[in-house]
Amino acid sequence: MNLQKLFTMQQQLDAFIEETQHITKDVFREKGLALLVELGELANETRCFKFWSTKGPSERSIILEEFVDSIHFLLSLGIKKGFDDLEEWPTAKREGDMTDLFIQTEAAVLNFIQKPERAQYEEAWILYGALAEALDFTAQDIVGAYIAKNEKNYERQRNGY
Repeated sequence: MNLQKLFTMQQQLDAFIEETQHITKDVFREKGLALLVELGELANETRCFKFWSTKGPSERSIILEEFVDSIHFLLSLGIKKGFDDLEEWPTAKREGDMTDLFIQTEAAVLNFIQKPERAQYEEAWILYGALAEALDFTAQDIVGAYIAKNEKNYERQRNGY
């Protein structure tokens, strides 16, 4: 899946937010923490780790929206570090059940935050791709949901979110 359209959209949204919110400092760490929080919210909606509960996962649309919330921050972090030249979503096979994939993804994101280099960034993308596959999200699902959420984020900024 080509990422350039998403990087461009995210760069525009980031610029809009920075202007609207008068952001002048480097917010890489804040965006990193936001990504970790969004990843946790995604895991919570899947309920994959909730062995103590009989309640099933949230609706697919809610899980997809949480997934693209993460993608917003993953793109934004890449932009901050100059990795927005990444053309295609990196892919590689990753093993494990959904819980394993969430743990691996969190570790990859933390690793990137602490050591923001291209290899760490691409590993985070690989693991997000493994999550997408496990959740049965297609590239079309992700792009469509990203575009919808991107517009919602603009609207939130316009309305004082």
